[in-house]
Amino acid sequence: MGINKDQVDGRAKEVGGKIQEEFGKVVGNKTQQLKGKIKKNVGAAQAGLGDAAEQVKRNLNRRP
Repeated sequence: MGINKDQVDGRAKEVGGKIQEEFGKVVGNKTQQLKGKIKKNVGAAQAGLGDAAEQVKRNLNRRP
């Protein structure tokens, strides 16, 4: 199974967003919490796109 740029970047954004969201909770900053949630969800979508692209690539390679 290969790993593509969208998978890596998306997962990194997810982690960064989660950290930002939790930091916002700790310091009581709703703006940072919201920005973190947005970044986390954008990252999850990008990672999902990368996962789908890898699945398509694997399926195309299996065909005779």
